Amino acid sequence: MSDRRQLVASLGDAMQRYQRSVQAYDDAVGRALDLGPADLRCLDWLVDGPKTAGTLATATGLRPAATTALIDRLEARGLVERVRDAADRRRVLVRMTEEGARSTYAMYAPLVDEGQELLSGVDEARLRAMTELLERMREMTDRHAEHLRRSGSPD
Repeated sequence: MSDRRQLVASLGDAMQRYQRSVQAYDDAVGRALDLGPADLRCLDWLVDGPKTAGTLATATGLRPAATTALIDRLEARGLVERVRDAADRRRVLVRMTEEGARSTYAMYAPLVDEGQELLSGVDEARLRAMTELLERMREMTDRHAEHLRRSGSPD
């Protein structure tokens, strides 16, 4: 195997181990907060702003009725709230409350802090390249996930 192929294979292995590690950490956060995986995924999607229930259903892979139950559970715990969309008052959005943001961020803050330190020695050009690569990989994964949802087959 060529050096490049070996490096690409090693990178793929490292990414798979990292993905498993992130999943294990998320599982531990869910247990610590007494949240199921879909509940935690919903909160993750709300970090960057309010979303519709339909968007959350797609993000969590739940059917609409199960998504409503999930939102009800999170709302009862004070982690999310339903609000009217300022641009279209007929539309309802779900947003994370301050308590939801505080409690979830508290679980991830140690990773954020240590991650900042870890990246402090990486120059800006490499950070830009890493960001670009991760965005391209996310786009690729999103495209394949959409295809899988629509067709039920990876091909």
